[in-house]
Amino acid sequence: MPVATYLPKTAFSADLRRAVDHHFASTGKPQRDVAGMYAKTAIILAWLAGSYGLLLFGVSTPLQAGMAAVSLGLAMAAVGFNVQHDGSHGAYSRRPWVNRAMALTLDLLGGTAYFWHFKHNIAHHTHPNVVGQDDDISLGILGRVAPSQKWYPHHRFQLIYIWLLYAVFALQWQLGGELRNLVSKRWVGGTAVPAPRGKELVIFWVGKLVFLSLAFGLPLVFHPLSHVLGAYAITVVVLGLVLALVFQSAHVSDACAFRSPTSAGHLVPRPWAEHQVETTVDFGRGNRLLGWYLGGLNFQIEHHLFPRICHLHYRELAPIVEAVCRAHGVRYFAHPTFRAALRAHVRQLRDMSKRPAVTPGPAEQEALLPRPT
Repeated sequence: MPVATYLPKTAFSADLRRAVDHHFASTGKPQRDVAGMYAKTAIILAWLAGSYGLLLFGVSTPLQAGMAAVSLGLAMAAVGFNVQHDGSHGAYSRRPWVNRAMALTLDLLGGTAYFWHFKHNIAHHTHPNVVGQDDDISLGILGRVAPSQKWYPHHRFQLIYIWLLYAVFALQWQLGGELRNLVSKRWVGGTAVPAPRGKELVIFWVGKLVFLSLAFGLPLVFHPLSHVLGAYAITVVVLGLVLALVFQSAHVSDACAFRSPTSAGHLVPRPWAEHQVETTVDFGRGNRLLGWYLGGLNFQIEHHLFPRICHLHYRELAPIVEAVCRAHGVRYFAHPTFRAALRAHVRQLRDMSKRPAVTPGPAEQEALLPRPT
């Protein structure tokens, strides 16, 4: 599939960069290698190790095991939101090897940093909410989240069954999807994914071996199979639901734009920076605990515009970005709470579950885009 292209950059993009550069020049703060990020990483990894150790050696009742499994799932999501995410974007450190090490924590969680780079960093960040290009909004025939996606009769019930898909989201890449990528045709939208070779292939298999040993091998030494499978099921469901709901609430929302490339030159009818803002929403910006846990992903607009800046800066960048957007008439939207963002996600799922009278083309989709407020 040909890769979509965008309209030329405008003054909006230049003004954004100028305003953000001025912020760092005037404050003297480093964009990466932030001391607080190393301390935060230590806390989260300690939470992860503590939850795992408690589940392995410190529980004696099903209730205690369930609570420890929930804690482990939440800790794994925290590693993904904070450590792995910043590392994979090169936002953690100026040193490539540090970023690489942090990105590889995804392999510890059962994923694969190699495939994540193509799926998330390239396909999703280049083409958020572009149908046929952004794999994050492609549920195949299982779900419909964008106006130009094909509707099937069973989509009428997606508000009922979609949560099950979210619950098995992590299970899919831990035990199946990543292995399938090794032997099947590797395309993410219009992004080609070369097969891992050499060192990358070794890292892939070592990562899978380490994860399976931690998830099943070591626990089976101390606990019966039924207990291990039960704890794993709780952990993976918590992990999948948290990851899916956070990422979906930032893009699959009735406050977000969804676009399809035009046939002529596979063009998205907006410049890249404007498109990033209009296909994304912030939420819960005043909730510091939420922001800490989510690795700043509640400041999703700022992350999409400046993915190589450490997420600890997003709270300060948000009013700067919003002011530039308003000055240029670019629609910037922030939900006051995470609950409001979830409600907007549910409304989008409900609207897309209905059979459309017609499938809107690019011009109609632009007309449906919420206007600046």
